[in-house]
Amino acid sequence: MSTAAALDAVPSATDGVPAFAVIPGAQVAQALEGREREIVDVVARTYRMHGAGETGNPPSYFLRFPDKPNSRIIALPASVGGDVGVDGIKWVSSFPDNVAAGLPRASAVLILNDHRTGYPFACLEASIINAVRTSASAALAADQLTKGRTRPRRVGFFGVGLIARYLHTYLAATGWTFDEVGVFDLNPESAAGFRGYLERHDAATTVRIHEDAESLVRSSDLLVFATVAGEPHVHDPAWFAHHPLVLHVSLRDLSPEIVLGATNVVDDVDHCLRANTSLHLAEQQVGNRDFVHGTLDDVMAGRVSPVSDRTTVFSPFGLGILDLAVGKAVYDEIGRAGGLQVIDGFFHELQRYGQGPQQDSTGR
Repeated sequence: MSTAAALDAVPSATDGVPAFAVIPGAQVAQALEGREREIVDVVARTYRMHGAGETGNPPSYFLRFPDKPNSRIIALPASVGGDVGVDGIKWVSSFPDNVAAGLPRASAVLILNDHRTGYPFACLEASIINAVRTSASAALAADQLTKGRTRPRRVGFFGVGLIARYLHTYLAATGWTFDEVGVFDLNPESAAGFRGYLERHDAATTVRIHEDAESLVRSSDLLVFATVAGEPHVHDPAWFAHHPLVLHVSLRDLSPEIVLGATNVVDDVDHCLRANTSLHLAEQQVGNRDFVHGTLDDVMAGRVSPVSDRTTVFSPFGLGILDLAVGKAVYDEIGRAGGLQVIDGFFHELQRYGQGPQQDSTGR
């Protein structure tokens, strides 16, 4: 269903203004359940559109707090053209101290705007969308970066929160199988919890909790970094002598020395080389971007191919266009099912000069 058709399926606040719907997390999760391959395709199409210049993705904006230096809230404005045709913004917070209080680290909302009028037409709970688009992007990269090669059979998860769980789900749902899953986290309870999740969902695969980071890295052919690290904490290039494929989802784990010795693929060069990511630190060290070999769109189009005798690192900044594309897919799915929860009268001041004495509440 197109955007226009989806909007026609619900009441309008007034002629020409789309109705405003609120989509809570339970509906988001239900709309995405079992659609992993479809969502990976959505992400792939969005990357291709981005490569073709059919999207807008300005820099993200970071709100930081002097009394909470490890926390931040990020605004990701974006626009997606083509048959998606939606604008909007994701507002996502990362408060690592929440974990000690038993709360998830991240929370988020996503606003979708009608491209024709600019009016917002939906607000979605977006922590799930954030995890899904991140995981779909990483699963797509893992597939594209191993084409024509033997797929890794030993995966290691460095950091095992919500993102790691979703990423494992997306790898499994898109055809990946492993002989061994390695787990390392600074919090032993988190490592044990992730091991329990893995054993419940794939009892046939060996799960190994590692006592130190080096052991995990050296024993993994596919390595997933999903931490909350604010600066590099993995420094020894020798750990990567076996040249694994690295999904560097958390962006700030690897030292510049490791980055400079790898084949580096990103989702967007300008976005990834900012905000003191590992790649940004590498650029500051050498004064150029020559160590970035291309984007995932370049890989999909055959313009860039990784080599087997170097570690390959995929560093996705996490583009807002992916949140919009996945969020729009969620909105359309719920609209098709007739489940949109519309807030009647959300937009109130719709008459330019106010109501006249003979007008009713609709402005007539």
